Amino acid sequence: MRALLAICVLAVATPAALGCTMDRCSLAREMSSLGVPRDQLSKWTCIAQHESDYRTGVVGPPNSDGSNDYGIFQINDLYWCQPPSGKYSHNGCGLSCNALLTDDITNSVRCAQKVLGEQGWPAWSTWHYCSGALPPIDDCFK
Repeated sequence: MRALLAICVLAVATPAALGCTMDRCSLAREMSSLGVPRDQLSKWTCIAQHESDYRTGVVGPPNSDGSNDYGIFQINDLYWCQPPSGKYSHNGCGLSCNALLTDDITNSVRCAQKVLGEQGWPAWSTWHYCSGALPPIDDCFK
């Protein structure tokens, strides 16, 4: 009986915990509506593709320093958000890492912009995939 109850609880809780999966254009349009400059959108969509495959609810595996990365842009919990474990974080974005895992990507976008402003594009380990010529994003706005 307890096993059945646990399965039912997980079935109800899991969809919200998994977040959503966006695509290149839905991410570009959402970021544009949040004020991200259009000339950055190809880079952001490339990073999201390589970091999370456009999934908002992803928590990456532990990094070599024991930290984890959260959300669609895989933002690091040692520097940018407070992990649910309560372990030490610089928490540069001033938010919970769980706030980066929701379908509403506003917190993820704001925090990613802060990371970009302080560390530049190379803050993302996947940047080498995105630093060259990228497909234009204009087709997402037609």
